[in-house]
Amino acid sequence: MATTPAPFAPFEWKIAWRYLRARRAEGGVSVMTWISLIGITLAVFALVATLAVREGLRSDIVQTMLGANAHMDVHYRRDLQAEIPKDHLIRDYDDLSARLADMAGVEDVAPLVRAQVMGSFQGRNMPVDVYGITLDDLRDYPMIAEAEDSWGDLARFDEGVAIGGALARQLGIGVGDRLKLVSPDGARTPMGRSVRVSVYDVVYVFTSGQGFVDQSRLYMPLSESQSFFNREGAVDQIDLRLSDPLRAEALILPVLETAGDRAYLYTWRDRAGGMIRALKMQDNAIFIVLAILVLIAALNIVSGLIMLVKNKGRDIGILRTIGLTQGAVLRVFFICGASVGTAGTVFGVILGVIFALNIDSVYAFVDWVSGSGVRDLEASGFIFPSAIITASDVLSSVALSMGLSWLITYFPARRAARLNPVEALRYE
Repeated sequence: MATTPAPFAPFEWKIAWRYLRARRAEGGVSVMTWISLIGITLAVFALVATLAVREGLRSDIVQTMLGANAHMDVHYRRDLQAEIPKDHLIRDYDDLSARLADMAGVEDVAPLVRAQVMGSFQGRNMPVDVYGITLDDLRDYPMIAEAEDSWGDLARFDEGVAIGGALARQLGIGVGDRLKLVSPDGARTPMGRSVRVSVYDVVYVFTSGQGFVDQSRLYMPLSESQSFFNREGAVDQIDLRLSDPLRAEALILPVLETAGDRAYLYTWRDRAGGMIRALKMQDNAIFIVLAILVLIAALNIVSGLIMLVKNKGRDIGILRTIGLTQGAVLRVFFICGASVGTAGTVFGVILGVIFALNIDSVYAFVDWVSGSGVRDLEASGFIFPSAIITASDVLSSVALSMGLSWLITYFPARRAARLNPVEALRYE
């Protein structure tokens, strides 16, 4: 008794391979096969490369946002209902800092004094956002300690103050000049708070690349800021830098448990929520547009298969006559289309990964072709983000391309399987 061959038997693969490599003179559609293969390859290449650049851009933006800021900061609430009223200041900051520093995932802890004052130099006045911090902690902020452009010596920080480059330009001040700071929150007197005025040497000017930092920020030694702002033995907040900023939410509860009932937190995502949502919307839009591009490329497979079915009508009739089932014919033509989609996907992924890994060479080529330096092009509005390949992006690209290719291949293959062998052989 004859047995029915298992699906995707070797003979089905042999017939499909014969059809794929057949020349046009033999009734094949090799040109359409190549067009389909190249189309899928280029579409998947564009998808993988764009997702890699998108991930690199996201990483660059996050690093820019975090280079001069904490990943998480701890504050205390006021408690005026307690038996001994308590203000917002953190007075046990040495002990709390030590406990937070011992937590898994916390890379650095920095107690800070935060206040706003008026900066004045030779008749020019600007609002200044003061950060009181120790030199060791300030060195942990790369966009300050290793700024794009800087003047002066950060090692002399304990002798004066460090200010942003844009703020320095607006005040007309430079390294070695003396900046006057005016605070309305001075010493208590019978007439109320007096205005406090102090003068500090500018020892370091930095350009971090973040406009809101460079235009308003001033760093002052922690001990001096405590004296100037009436924070003796206390700080306003404790900043945390994490080993993995993207997992900040996972540390919220552990940090709150360590900091106590009066503590509340801000994470970098709270400060940059609008930017993160905009990036997410952009990611979705990019993926949808590129998915349409992959779909258009995959439609070439349908065109090629329809032509193949038309040219192979006689063969289909003969195969059905000698005993091939509809399912076997369907699988033969499905293998033809799916093979082109799979091969194009593999080649596209390889090209996309090579592109992402050699993004610096690509930028160097653009630099050579344009005749302008990368910095000049960036000043003209061009953006040169890094490229980061992630397993999730590659897998999503592969799933999208192969899913679309295999899905649309089914319909012309089904049409071939349902072809009436009598009609196919009538005029042969």
